[in-house]
Amino acid sequence: MRGSGAAWFVDFEDVWLAYSDELLGQGHFAVEAIDLKVRQGEFIAVVGPSGCGKSTFMKLATGLKMPTRGRILMDGQPVNGPLKISGMSFQAPSLLPWRTTLDNVLLPLEIVEPYRSNFKARRDEYQGRARALIKQVGLAGYEDKFPWQLSGGMQQRASICRALIHEPKMLLLDEPFGALDAFAREDLWCILRDLWSEQQFNVILVTHDLRESVFLADTVYVMSARPGRFVARSDIDLSRPRDLEITYSAEFTDIVHELRSHIGASRESRQRPLFPSEDHGPAAT
Repeated sequence: MRGSGAAWFVDFEDVWLAYSDELLGQGHFAVEAIDLKVRQGEFIAVVGPSGCGKSTFMKLATGLKMPTRGRILMDGQPVNGPLKISGMSFQAPSLLPWRTTLDNVLLPLEIVEPYRSNFKARRDEYQGRARALIKQVGLAGYEDKFPWQLSGGMQQRASICRALIHEPKMLLLDEPFGALDAFAREDLWCILRDLWSEQQFNVILVTHDLRESVFLADTVYVMSARPGRFVARSDIDLSRPRDLEITYSAEFTDIVHELRSHIGASRESRQRPLFPSEDHGPAAT
């Protein structure tokens, strides 16, 4: 685990979220009783069955949704709206089709303060920073290409560069590699591993891919079926830096299987009748 000292960079304190007053009145929550403490520089992943509330958790982490109960602190400050200290990347790269790779990567510096005020005066400096990032993710030579001229994996690399160009303290990733083929996905795992190792920003990764979570993260949290809550935590005690060969090891596979068992137990709990009755006959299997 990275970081030192007693302060937590990410701190969820008994966080609950209902999407409306009506649902709140009915006691229906999307996520409940979320307690999470993450040290500075740590890489965590959140996994769970479809519909368990992973995306809701990410909306809370980004400040796009406010909790119904509890509170969230990021870098010691209460989250009261969209975070300015974070970069975000999602399954769809969402690159602007009329902008080149370079201009897409530069976009946050054009719209986020304090960079926006200095953009014209420091444009050459910012372009140099963007070109360096683009080269680091293997896109050198594609700076002047438009999104429709890039493969899905290349677009996602550009999206990650865009998320990191303003040097955020935290990177939030919501299924960023889910639409890619296995080879492109593993290539991006290694790129993200190297960027994180070099820059030491915090990462929250939401993913369905258990192998991805184990390969990349310091700690993996498993969410239950909705209402989502953390039901298991696994500290990934695999040495770093991790090469792809480790994904074929027995130690790696054992961790993946353990996480899968927690998710399976969550699904079974969701399907099990709350009040079994002889009148209803045996439960379906």
